Amino acid sequence: MSGTTAIRASAQRLENAEELIDSVETFIFDCDGVIWKGDSLIDGVPQTLDMLREKGKRLVFVTNNSTKSRKQYGKKFETLGLSVSQEEIFASSFAAAAYLKSVDFPKDKKVYVIGEEGILKELELAGFQYLGGPADGEKKIELKPGFLMEHDESVGAVVVGFDRYLNYYKIQYGTLCIRENPGCLFIATNRDAVTHLTDAQEWAGGGSMVGAIRGSTQKEPLVAGKPSTFMMDYLANEFGILKSQICMVGDRLDTDILFGQNGGCKTLLVLSGVTSLQMLQSPNNLIQPDFYTDRISDMLSLKAASV
Repeated sequence: MSGTTAIRASAQRLENAEELIDSVETFIFDCDGVIWKGDSLIDGVPQTLDMLREKGKRLVFVTNNSTKSRKQYGKKFETLGLSVSQEEIFASSFAAAAYLKSVDFPKDKKVYVIGEEGILKELELAGFQYLGGPADGEKKIELKPGFLMEHDESVGAVVVGFDRYLNYYKIQYGTLCIRENPGCLFIATNRDAVTHLTDAQEWAGGGSMVGAIRGSTQKEPLVAGKPSTFMMDYLANEFGILKSQICMVGDRLDTDILFGQNGGCKTLLVLSGVTSLQMLQSPNNLIQPDFYTDRISDMLSLKAASV
């Protein structure tokens, strides 16, 4: 981290968007806090995306939210009036399934899911057997004397994502699989501390679910989503692009900006989501993007101003 901060002493306010746009061929956007907030589109987003497409830029949308599949996210973009193809969307639910494919996870093994529908759909599309998920949200453990909880010994991976239906049954089941099944993988879709379920306050994020399993197993998970380099490597290979030709645009320092920096990309922080200017400029903040601006639509006005 200290090496990173030595190079990026402090972020510059974006003054010449044209120069940044011309210097890269691909823009990777985080979604919540950048494109939308909850279910509301952020002002100027459609015009900004149209301008970048007209300039021949490739657009990719990456989210750590694992509750939806790529197809479900496609519907959300559509509902908001944005034309985005499924191939341009990378959710951490997809990243978890892609990781299992990348390590040739055996098809005769099962995946236990602590998470929601998005993970199940992506595992199914990838051809993996799974159990758990929302269905286990109703299950309870009756702790009678001598009770032993059984678990499926063919589970070869436990995938943990954001889960509004987390309970003790799931924690114990996932723990048993990781502890007792030889070679069982522990995969986290992300470790985000907070999420935005409503625009009124911050809510406990997927990191709280991952933390429960980490606490009981005393093992560190492999993280498929941001800021892990796995998704960046996957994107670069999928589209055949140099990482130096990518600009990562996000509202979180510890996931989006770190994701871009870990991948060797240019980074642009927008102040339309989680991070405030005060947080960015705090002496305690060690993560400095290349540039920052208020919202992505600033690319339109700053572009016009620089002509």
